[in-house]
Amino acid sequence: MNNVSTISLFFLSGLNETSQNHRSALFFLSLMCYCITVLVNVTLILIIILDNQLHEPMYILLCAFCLNSLYGTAGFYPKFLWDLLSPVHVISYSGCLLQAQVLYSFACCDLSILAFMAYDRYLAICQPLKYHSIMSKQRVIKLTCFFWLTSFFTVSVTVFLTSRLRLCSPYINRPFCVNWSIVSLACFPNETFINGIVANITLMIYISHGVFIVWSYMYIIKRCIKSIENRAKFMQTCLPHLISMSTFIMTIMIDIVNNRLSSKDLPEALQNFIAMEFLVIPPLMNPLIYGYKLTKVRSRIIDVVTFHFK
Repeated sequence: MNNVSTISLFFLSGLNETSQNHRSALFFLSLMCYCITVLVNVTLILIIILDNQLHEPMYILLCAFCLNSLYGTAGFYPKFLWDLLSPVHVISYSGCLLQAQVLYSFACCDLSILAFMAYDRYLAICQPLKYHSIMSKQRVIKLTCFFWLTSFFTVSVTVFLTSRLRLCSPYINRPFCVNWSIVSLACFPNETFINGIVANITLMIYISHGVFIVWSYMYIIKRCIKSIENRAKFMQTCLPHLISMSTFIMTIMIDIVNNRLSSKDLPEALQNFIAMEFLVIPPLMNPLIYGYKLTKVRSRIIDVVTFHFK
């Protein structure tokens, strides 16, 4: 019986049915998508860092959001692009665990930052007198670092438990590595019991983040209904966050359902899209949404563009 020590490579079979011609088109499309994702996120990060007027809690959180998007996409796109040009799709055992660590910690940290953003907007609209005393720049930076480290540590525990499993197959039916795909290769299902418990606890923790976001927005919407000024503030600062949150949570939930209850009747292309959408859509769309909707950010972008073309 094979065990974890005998498996040094995993074979990623998620692209097996993709023809060579389609791979070439998909490569250029993915490369363009990655370049645009990096460009828009880096642009937003630099604008926030270099402009002292944007050194406010909301924009610091937005900067952290973009940094996390760069971190998550760096764990996905380079390997995916390489596989599109390669006839054999393999990844080392340690590389697979590392990719699972990066992608899961990216998703968990994104949800933590979204929850923090919801709390920031709740204080700004519902508790404006307490806002500046609670949401200082130093406190926001420290809490953001804490949330990222907590997400990284939480995922590290699940990945460590996975690394102890004895595996009987090196074939992963996905274009990239995620923790549950590796766990499903275990020789003995009873060995995955602890993995399941820890995974469900982690899932409940981050579901509670989603519940907190919904709770925050219930109070925000209740307050905004009574005030025209708060209503305008909601449309300007909360609507982008609400769109980002909805997009991210929807893509994550679809991926979780597909990962746990995947049907072999679905075409491979559709399964791949469902699996990759949380790594493609939110990192690309979020900077565009915030850059367009937030007045201060939009005006800085316009200033930079007009200055460059003078």
